[in-house]
Amino acid sequence: MDSSSVFTIRKHTNLLTKFPSLCYFQPADFNQAGWLLFGLHISPASLVDFACFSGLPVEPLAGWMVGPYEVLLMRGEVRPDIVALTDALSLDCVPLYNIPKLYEPGLALFDMDSTVIQIECIDEIAKLVGVGDKVSAITEQVMQGELDFEESLRKRVLILKGTDVSILEQVRCTLPLMPGMRLLTASLQTRGWKVAIASGGFSWFSDFLCESLSLSYAESNQLVIENGKLTGEVTGRVVDAQRKADILLDLTNRYELGIENTIAVGDGVNDLKMMSVAGLGIAYHAKLKVQQEAQVVIRHATLGGVLCVLSASLLRQGFNWKE
Repeated sequence: MDSSSVFTIRKHTNLLTKFPSLCYFQPADFNQAGWLLFGLHISPASLVDFACFSGLPVEPLAGWMVGPYEVLLMRGEVRPDIVALTDALSLDCVPLYNIPKLYEPGLALFDMDSTVIQIECIDEIAKLVGVGDKVSAITEQVMQGELDFEESLRKRVLILKGTDVSILEQVRCTLPLMPGMRLLTASLQTRGWKVAIASGGFSWFSDFLCESLSLSYAESNQLVIENGKLTGEVTGRVVDAQRKADILLDLTNRYELGIENTIAVGDGVNDLKMMSVAGLGIAYHAKLKVQQEAQVVIRHATLGGVLCVLSASLLRQGFNWKE
């Protein structure tokens, strides 16, 4: 696999020029670190702002690049005022704990809709058959945790009764991957990680993504189709919040991994259980309730931000950074 198909993790002279303290990093300094700061461009002025707001000196211990992203390892603990400032600067900051080891085999389990792909498939189908507002209103309530997932799923699918499968094919042919997903998947797979999907969406789409991204596993809900049309029903076990958590545990056992070397990435309340079971739960461009409960929150970066977080584990290994 050539370097253009993965996120390259490397040192960069530009970072050393901007932040001279990076030249003096020693592996033992990792014990002083408490959080990561990352984004497409981190200016020295940003760190001056952090120091002014927090009243404490803010000096990076180490720095590296993950694809186009600049990543800094920071002293101390990330505080609410720092989170607010990074958000205002369109940067991301995450606490440095429970980071799985990127240099050992692991599992990355993703929600599908609005995580792996940029859309909610059921909403797109509904738009094409003229019931978009009716279905999307229910979807939003589910994502916010205001409705029972299985009940709402069956209700929404029933609204789509009679939809021709050509509509599903139309949506599937134009699935917009979330930016960074293909490179992130390849980057994890190159390092021996399994990448999988656990989705409250539909197998019509998750199976397609499993094949096109060469994923290890995908599970989602099964639509009932008769004579080329949706019957308005789903069959088999519904992939709800508990099932997502069970899938994570099942795959961890299947691949003989430690739970500490797993991540779960999602954006809705239905993802919180699998995120709490995983070694590290990551809220990606998520609903507010999910951000409040997740261990790690990525608000601005693409899915490449997931690798920014995991790359911190390489410092413990004494990683031989590429210049």
